Amino acid sequence: MTQQEENVIHTTDEQNVPIPKQVDTSKKVSDHLANERTFLAWIRTGLATIAFGFVVERFGLVLREFGFKGNTTVIPYHLSSFFGVSLTILGVIMMIVALLGFLHNRRSIDAERFHPSAGFPIILTILASLIGTLLAIYLLLTG
Repeated sequence: MTQQEENVIHTTDEQNVPIPKQVDTSKKVSDHLANERTFLAWIRTGLATIAFGFVVERFGLVLREFGFKGNTTVIPYHLSSFFGVSLTILGVIMMIVALLGFLHNRRSIDAERFHPSAGFPIILTILASLIGTLLAIYLLLTG
């Protein structure tokens, strides 16, 4: 068999398809880069959540200072600080868990036994939904 014949794949319909040339980068490299992009996306999301928590907390403070708060007899205390701090803590937790997930995925990719986990997205969705629902109820009761 000649060198030219070794560089083609024979298909079932008798066509010769050239074998793609080997790329210098391995599959692991692209997996690691994708893992890093995912990690950075979680970091950006965590930072945005922290910033949103800060805005919620400070906006409640501004409303209290200027006396723009509407019906405060339903809920006699201000929960904007609670929601702001909750969102800030959620953002910090998000970034810490993202780092742990990134390191775990990195080891799994190197060991060629990677299996994505669904635990972090499920817990994050539940926590964010709970905080969002409580914030909506608070806004309805104080609006």
